[in-house]
Amino acid sequence: MLAALHCAYPDAALTSALAADAPATTARDDWYGQRVDAAFVAGYAVLPKPEDVTIIDSRPAARKYDRGHIPTAINIPDTQFDKLTELLPKDKKQLLIFYCEGVDCMLSHQSAFKAEKLGYTNIKVYAEGYPDWIARGHLGAVSVPYLKKRLDEGAPITVIDSRPKERKYDKGHIPGAVSLPDAQFDKLLERLPTDKARELYFYCEGLACSLSSDSAAKAVRLGYTNVKVVPEGYPQWAKLYGPGPTGEMAAAKPTIQSGKEAGSITIASFERILRDAPDTIHLVDVRAEKHFRAATIKGAINIPIDALEDSLDELPKGKPIVFFCTSGARSGDAYDLIKEKKLPIEAYFLDANVKFDKDGNFRLEEN
Repeated sequence: MLAALHCAYPDAALTSALAADAPATTARDDWYGQRVDAAFVAGYAVLPKPEDVTIIDSRPAARKYDRGHIPTAINIPDTQFDKLTELLPKDKKQLLIFYCEGVDCMLSHQSAFKAEKLGYTNIKVYAEGYPDWIARGHLGAVSVPYLKKRLDEGAPITVIDSRPKERKYDKGHIPGAVSLPDAQFDKLLERLPTDKARELYFYCEGLACSLSSDSAAKAVRLGYTNVKVVPEGYPQWAKLYGPGPTGEMAAAKPTIQSGKEAGSITIASFERILRDAPDTIHLVDVRAEKHFRAATIKGAINIPIDALEDSLDELPKGKPIVFFCTSGARSGDAYDLIKEKKLPIEAYFLDANVKFDKDGNFRLEEN
């Protein structure tokens, strides 16, 4: 699945062979003449980024490139091509690979013709583009601004720093990122979320660093299905948004982040608290006792919603309470009851679909 980030940099013979193996798609008269397929592109979409090739995404930035692109690709939207020619390499003989949104998208072909007029002599178009790239099982990448947007939204994602902890992570990292050095990946698997469908974003030290792609490959082999890399990594984050928190700052206990519904806790902060500071909250399972006994979240107590009003004195004290159930409905009712009674309790509810395992693990899906 991740050959694009793990195959060796291709030699001349392999490059020629890959180029000869063109896509089976029938060319259109208005397409650029030199086309390549996903296998050819995969030989260059590697980390560390090769110096003598430039992969160019011709799609719009915010709507397309930022949220998913071929790793190491730069973004020159075709509509802004003439304004962004400084992003092209100075060497007119360097290999340029253009792509966009598939065989019905002309942006990559139009940009290729424009580059040819500028004097570039080694131009290819991956006509099937990004949809084909993903369909063939290759890894997608996102931009740093898109990652920040997801974090600012409180989205249920996990950001993973694959760099060495003491030498890199502790000296500054993306806020909220989990330290999981690639060299210790197999020993620290408990730092990964239990939900294999959760969005995972791996980053390291920029385009010259392969640790993030190495770790992403390992996560995919473990069964995670929504894995992406952030190739520009922490250096780009620091450039755009300033230095991130240091190890000392990161040692502070995670805090509760409110969700979209009044009184709810975001999935992201709930999982982080259970992972890093489970002793800072009380968990109350408001499902029926038989369901609680069958499976629940480690450390939870059980007060069924039907018995809660008569059992308010049994609620634990001294820490915030997070109510949970299977779908967020009964836990939301529990929160509403606390507010209705005007009790001096800091309460929240988990507004999510919860799948329980008998060993105390669980999987969350956003409602």
